Amino acid sequence: MVARLVIAAPSSGSGKTTVATGLMAAFAAAGLAVSPHKVGPDYIDPGYHALAAGRPGRNLDAYMCGTDLVAPLFAHGAKDCDIAVVEGVMGMYDGASGQGELASTAQVAKLLRAPVVLVVDGSSQSRSVAALVHGFASWDPEVRIGGVILNKVGSDRHEALLREALAEAGVPVLGALRRARQVAAPSRHLGLVPVAERRADAVAAVAALADQVRAGCDLEALLALARSAPALAAEPWEPATGPHTTGKPVVAVAGGAAFTFSYTEHAELLRAAGAEVVTFDPLRDEKLPDGTSGLVIGGGFPEVYAPELSANEPLRKAVADLAATGAPVAAECAGLLYLARSLDGAPMCGVLDSDARMSERLTLGYREAVAVSDSVLAAAGTRLRGHEFHRTVLEPGAGPAPAWGMHLPTRRVEGFVQGGVHASYLHTHWAAAPGVARRFVENCAQ
Repeated sequence: MVARLVIAAPSSGSGKTTVATGLMAAFAAAGLAVSPHKVGPDYIDPGYHALAAGRPGRNLDAYMCGTDLVAPLFAHGAKDCDIAVVEGVMGMYDGASGQGELASTAQVAKLLRAPVVLVVDGSSQSRSVAALVHGFASWDPEVRIGGVILNKVGSDRHEALLREALAEAGVPVLGALRRARQVAAPSRHLGLVPVAERRADAVAAVAALADQVRAGCDLEALLALARSAPALAAEPWEPATGPHTTGKPVVAVAGGAAFTFSYTEHAELLRAAGAEVVTFDPLRDEKLPDGTSGLVIGGGFPEVYAPELSANEPLRKAVADLAATGAPVAAECAGLLYLARSLDGAPMCGVLDSDARMSERLTLGYREAVAVSDSVLAAAGTRLRGHEFHRTVLEPGAGPAPAWGMHLPTRRVEGFVQGGVHASYLHTHWAAAPGVARRFVENCAQ
């Protein structure tokens, strides 16, 4: 089984992404085949991971996919790799609200039997760091913290004090990164700016992170720790979804800077179900791929690109025309906004009789959902877990035939099912329900 490390932290903002991305890039530059992973539903960090490792970034979400799929999905992504680096989410023991350790970094580390490297923000403390690390290391005896990387260290003297304290605690220090050398990626209302929006700058930032980690961390010790992980009895997940359809329907998948939120496994599932997957860019392409019989529009930041999306009138018309034929269209979050009549006053595709606008309120969290209406994705009554992550509102927020009934945090209906269109704010991970991809492709074939 592949060598592996989980990069965790006491809280958000400690530097997990800096360390994890830098480690991936540094190991890759040393000639190792690196498998990048991210705990939780985040779409943006895996883009930086992919840039660092040269392989697709993959998510490990115990809430949306279930605990039984975490190790198989990991093994699928890490096949033929030398080392896997798994970036955690939030604080190490933080998970799905009110559900104990579910979906936490600690739980995923245990499911993977992986040693943990704790990234600690060393600013504004010295000896207290030992108490902090001791608490995290002893809270759950099944979690193995193999070492600490100190981040935001102010000086040589500061580093010496932190190392002295941790020596007393018996936890090895595997690296120290200076505060003055921090490399920051730009962010906005929903986190980091995706790689696709700043590729040249992102390449430079990832290279700088690799240099920073190489200079401040003991890569040999980290590699040895990763190789100490015990065998993991997990058969790799396979995207096979049953008998293929007749023919090979073309499924167009929106990409480019405006639509960057997609799980790698979705395209794999579509292909396994018999589809030819073709990516297009709604910012640049004026028509859908030739032969398109189904359309998938995932999440992203259409509000940032509303004028450009609106200006591409030929494509907006092509999308509306396709939807009018009853062809299968699956839209999540940003895709939902793109199908609306307007977004912040800018005309969109007009498939849905609804208008979208930016809001001051952030809607964020895991959701339990049941399909309210039969659709190209799911039969009514199908239960799925998903995630909402947006700062927009849609008026009205649901169609005459809603897509989902939500059970967390409150009961409500949401989304639109009309003809072949399934549009919703809910992000889902199709690996948890491979029948979704098969049903969609079967409808495309018809």
